[in-house]
Amino acid sequence: MALVEIRDVHKRFGEHEVLRGITLDIEAGEVVCLLGPSGSGKTTLLRCINHLEKIEGGTIRVDGELVGYRLTSKGALREETDRVIAARRAHIGMVFQRFNLFAHLDALANVCEAPVHVLGRSRAAARERGVQLLENVGLGAKLHAYPHELSGGQQQRVAIARALAMDPKLMLFDEPTSALDPELVGEVLETMKSLAAGGMTMIVVTHETGFAREVAHRVVMMDEGRVIEEAPPVQFFDAPAQPRTRAFLSKIL
Repeated sequence: MALVEIRDVHKRFGEHEVLRGITLDIEAGEVVCLLGPSGSGKTTLLRCINHLEKIEGGTIRVDGELVGYRLTSKGALREETDRVIAARRAHIGMVFQRFNLFAHLDALANVCEAPVHVLGRSRAAARERGVQLLENVGLGAKLHAYPHELSGGQQQRVAIARALAMDPKLMLFDEPTSALDPELVGEVLETMKSLAAGGMTMIVVTHETGFAREVAHRVVMMDEGRVIEEAPPVQFFDAPAQPRTRAFLSKIL
């Protein structure tokens, strides 16, 4: 069984169908990069995986459990309670384009909040784990720095540590370097490479083709709400099968 099972997922915003029958599996320990033009549905798919967006059709399972829904006795999908959704979402870490840190809390407090309030950990245990995680992402000297005292790259690494503090089974990255100055991109990508080397299952929306080529097990091309191609990085970048993929790569490489 794949860690993530996406089956015929549909999503609309009004009359606009953003996801048009997405089917995709992600194995435990796999890094999958999603590429495609703006508006192709990449971010929406990520947000559906942790039920930040509701789906109109299909199913999403993480570690065998439906995300956001339950099956009724008649086989229909019914949305779960907020409590159940929150419990399942707690095992799915997400890092956004914008860092979304609490401005009034220092780096360590930002990392410790969710484990205390969502997982029920003691302050001492959360603090010990938070220090370790911030050291792991190269911010051991910035434990008590506030977001406004950190560079964009440092803030994004705090956001990654915050997601990891929940001990997720899966990490979702939504263009995590797109809001960064070019000279700060590398430090975030190095942190992500380290996570991948440690066996973290990751789905990454990115235009960083060097990262995708080096780290991904598979690269998935999305266009107009559909998966049109998926392949190992060498095949995807050097010999793409679909004309649409070739046209897209010719513009970004």
